[in-house]
Amino acid sequence: MRCIIFAGSDINDYEYVKASMKSDDFVICCDSGLRHAVKLGIICDLCIGDFDSHKEPDGDECREVIKLPRIKDDTDSFYAVKEAYSRGYRDFLIYGAMGRRIDHTLGNVYMLLWLFERDCKAVMADEYCELEVIKNGVVPCSGYPFFSLINIAGTAKHINITGAKYELTDGEISSDYQYGVSNEVLPGKSARISVGDGVILLVKVRRE
Repeated sequence: MRCIIFAGSDINDYEYVKASMKSDDFVICCDSGLRHAVKLGIICDLCIGDFDSHKEPDGDECREVIKLPRIKDDTDSFYAVKEAYSRGYRDFLIYGAMGRRIDHTLGNVYMLLWLFERDCKAVMADEYCELEVIKNGVVPCSGYPFFSLINIAGTAKHINITGAKYELTDGEISSDYQYGVSNEVLPGKSARISVGDGVILLVKVRRE
């Protein structure tokens, strides 16, 4: 089964979120991420947080609560990811993890790498884009006219891109030179990306 995690950043398009949810998803809300479940009209399975940005929930809002100390190493969101992983979940969809706090956003991006290194499928999404760490992947042309490749760990080598405005053959992207930003899927094509050595953060952009 899949785990959906709601972090605390704003969500502006709840219809988009509703369309992606399944009846058997295990839903975790992180602290103020609980407000997203309320707006979606659902009872979350688990709420995790130190509740510094939201009141502690009751049984009408969630089925289980894990209260964390305010002084800790992990963010509420990272704790939620680790908790879901410990319960056997290997498929993750994360909302409300990108927003005005760039430090939290960057930290959340690296949760994707943590999950990837543990053989999990993990996507972080909002109404504009979807992020996932890939070694090999395909960018569909339907609904994703733009994409970027961002190196978030070491150096990615033997990168190939076809079906895009800017194609690449046996390329290399290092962490200190990010030239893979803002590519375009060719009309009627599916951009194909392969990474022979290392990993890449794939950002599929739905709209600008």
